[in-house]
Amino acid sequence: MSGSGGAASASVGSAPPAEEEGMTWWYRWLCRLSGVLGAVSCAISGLFSCITIHPLNIAAGVWMITNAFVLLLCEAPFCCSFVEFANTVAAKVDRLRSWQKAVFYCGMAVVPIIISLTLTTLLGNAIAFATGVLYGLSALGKKGDAISYARIQQQKQQADEEKLAETLEGEL
Repeated sequence: MSGSGGAASASVGSAPPAEEEGMTWWYRWLCRLSGVLGAVSCAISGLFSCITIHPLNIAAGVWMITNAFVLLLCEAPFCCSFVEFANTVAAKVDRLRSWQKAVFYCGMAVVPIIISLTLTTLLGNAIAFATGVLYGLSALGKKGDAISYARIQQQKQQADEEKLAETLEGEL
């Protein structure tokens, strides 16, 4: 009996940072869905990029296929059940902060565009880059409500009025 309670408290203590950062469940699923769609987009565009005689296009295509595999591995490890280490990699990626995922995904998506700037690489990496942007937006946090913003502005205005009154009294 006490063993199951200890396991439950241990799982609560090791909650992923996405929950700690206040990411809602639907936004987390949106990020994962865009990651999977970005992987599919990268894989298809990567295959089309490899069908050429230009070596830079082939290199960009191979990079895009690698991006697709990494995105699937991180966002949907059940799609990579044939890879033994898929669940451990996904668990480590889930522990990353949102801004770290954003930098990683956007960086992965920009490299093929730098290698070969074509319409195929731009369109193929757009959704993968958008995944990084979504994670970056979640790292910024929620927008403040109007009431707290108005309260802060009122406090600033009162402080400014007090400073002005002090300087006027000092001159007299």
